[in-house]
Amino acid sequence: MEIFILIALLVLFIIVILGANIKVVPQAHAYVIERLGSYYSTWETGLHVKIPFADKISRKISLKEQVVDFPPQPVITKDNVTMQIDTVIYFQITDPKLYAYGVERPISAIENLSATTLRNIIGELELDHTLTSRDVINTKIRVILDEATDAWGIKVNRVELKNILPPREIQDAMEKQMKAERERRARILDAEGSKRSEILVAEGHKEAAILNAEAVKESKIREAQGEAEAILAVQRAFANSLKMLNESEPTAKVIALKSLEALKHMADGKATKIIIPSEIQSMAGLLTSLKELSVDNEKS
Repeated sequence: MEIFILIALLVLFIIVILGANIKVVPQAHAYVIERLGSYYSTWETGLHVKIPFADKISRKISLKEQVVDFPPQPVITKDNVTMQIDTVIYFQITDPKLYAYGVERPISAIENLSATTLRNIIGELELDHTLTSRDVINTKIRVILDEATDAWGIKVNRVELKNILPPREIQDAMEKQMKAERERRARILDAEGSKRSEILVAEGHKEAAILNAEAVKESKIREAQGEAEAILAVQRAFANSLKMLNESEPTAKVIALKSLEALKHMADGKATKIIIPSEIQSMAGLLTSLKELSVDNEKS
């Protein structure tokens, strides 16, 4: 019975030992293994067994991209303005062994390195350039940190300046400057609007005058065309009458009568000189004599 109990305890001890030394490394993680106090290997994702009392898991490391938000750091610009700037760093562990043995407290080392790098970069820039050059500053810090952290098994993917806080009096001055700039732009827009309005009104008057002139011109042209067509119609009618008269073979008396009618129209007072053919003159004299004769007869 005592032997059975001892065997059971031994089996239980072996099971406990085996259970304690069988490890499963999850996805995106790595375990750094030390054997007898020195680095032995790095376990990646999967099932692993370590030797009891000889192997030790020195550090469990996440291989995911990590984000660290560092508190604001005081920095001084080239024109001696003190500002508070806080940074956000995105990094990923690429070599678990270097991360475990490369530097003590890697996150603190990155924070101090980013602070000194930020002070060096901002010290070369003036305030206005600092506020408008976030991308340039981010890129410079990322390149410097990435080179420095290679020896620690860390890759810096991105660096972002989260906040840039100048002194309160500088902020007030900037706000006043922006307000003045907005008012200036508003005045310019008002002036441009008034100018555009006056131009449109002037163009409207110009187009109206042009349209009126075109209308008067068109009216006169149409009136002239109407008069010309009327004259042409009269001349055609006269020509047709002469043609018809010709075709009817008129006698001399008819021709003389038509001549008198034409003379009547010619002597309507508009012409300054009238040339009367000899035939019409003789006929006119005859008519005058007849008129005088009729008057004498009435008197007697």
